[in-house]
Amino acid sequence: MNERRNIMNPLVTERIEKLIAKFAIPAIISMLVSSLYNIVDQIFIGQGVGMLGNAATNIAFPISIICTATALLLGIGSASNFNLKSGAGESEEASKIVGTGLAMLVICGVIIAVVVLFFLDPLLQLFGVTPDVLPYAQDYTGITAFGIPFLILTTGGNHLIRADSSPTYSMACMLTGAIINTILDPLFIFGFHWGIKGAAWATIIGQIISGILVIVYFLRFRKLELSWSMLRPKGKYLRAIVSLGMASCINQIAMAIVQIVMNNTLRHYGAESMYGTDIPLACVGVISKVNMVFMAICIGISQGCQPIWGFNYGAGQYDRVKQTYKKAFQISLTIGIIFFLCFQLFPRQLVSIFGTGSEEYFRFAERYFRIFMLMTFINGIQPMSSGFFTSIGKAKLGIVVSLTRQIIFLLPLILIFPLFMGIDGVMYAGPIADGAAAVVAIGYSVRELKKFREDGI
Repeated sequence: MNERRNIMNPLVTERIEKLIAKFAIPAIISMLVSSLYNIVDQIFIGQGVGMLGNAATNIAFPISIICTATALLLGIGSASNFNLKSGAGESEEASKIVGTGLAMLVICGVIIAVVVLFFLDPLLQLFGVTPDVLPYAQDYTGITAFGIPFLILTTGGNHLIRADSSPTYSMACMLTGAIINTILDPLFIFGFHWGIKGAAWATIIGQIISGILVIVYFLRFRKLELSWSMLRPKGKYLRAIVSLGMASCINQIAMAIVQIVMNNTLRHYGAESMYGTDIPLACVGVISKVNMVFMAICIGISQGCQPIWGFNYGAGQYDRVKQTYKKAFQISLTIGIIFFLCFQLFPRQLVSIFGTGSEEYFRFAERYFRIFMLMTFINGIQPMSSGFFTSIGKAKLGIVVSLTRQIIFLLPLILIFPLFMGIDGVMYAGPIADGAAAVVAIGYSVRELKKFREDGI
């Protein structure tokens, strides 16, 4: 019966291109919308508060990354296990895994919010705040901390909604919150003259609405079986979730570590340069947000393909897994080339969207954009490959690929290069790390795909 049900499932029978479009487009939109929370704030803060406001959001960015890491650990880990178990016909086990995942999303969200509120100032100092930026960072982070439980539930829960074959609802959850945030930002910042506090309030209101929509889905619209007893976390399910979610989590944690080290490096070497401390922090904050748009698309492609990879792998349809990877690779490469051209040809125009600054500000931003983002055309391959390995149950391989760019290559380089090149060393560390990570990801992917056969492995 399980075999008959799998044969009738669209994930096994539908054309690969159509499936990718069905799942990846909503996933991309969801990721873009998630990025918009930070990007819209950055734009309106840049216009309404100025450079110090932009620097403050950059200082607060590691907290956002940590929240995303937690959400991906539990959300992708639960969704990947759910797809593998569903593909293998183990529906009850799949539902119990989702129950544990949802419960842990709520618990972890509350814990992180409490930690941030109690240790706000020490965290901001750790993240590289300067005296001029500190008041803005305190206001912004102190308010947005109250939205952390809803942010984590929304980000992680959307992976489970998508795995439950409801990608459109998943997209709607994120889109609704982002639209509310975009409407309230100018109202609170310019209309009510709340400044950076207004941006923070707009953000958490949008997050709360999105979180409520996720709760409504699992109460009323879910397709999977889910009872209240399944919401009690179970150790064996949590271990399975962590195993397959660790790669995505580590990638985000690595981003947070690199961001913290980079902020402190820019603060130190910026003070020794003609730019000072605040210009590099503000510029890198803006450029990080622009790059989030590109990475959101690449990660969205990976997340959209995960149900296809996971279900077909669980059902033994290995040729379809291979076809999906090849198509995702081609799409990621094409998008990377488009963004590479934009970053190289229009850096000043992109930075100008986020507010005005001195000539030194724009000069530093243009150089940083063109050098640090030089390898953008292949930057989508590493996160896509990491998601692929996680989806087929190759957790350790997914973790290794996740670690390559941020920890193995970029972190040492941004510590070593500035010793010889000053603040320019941070810029040149980027493309070298990106190129090396892409080579490793491609190498592991080719090796794994060679094992695939139409009738097995």
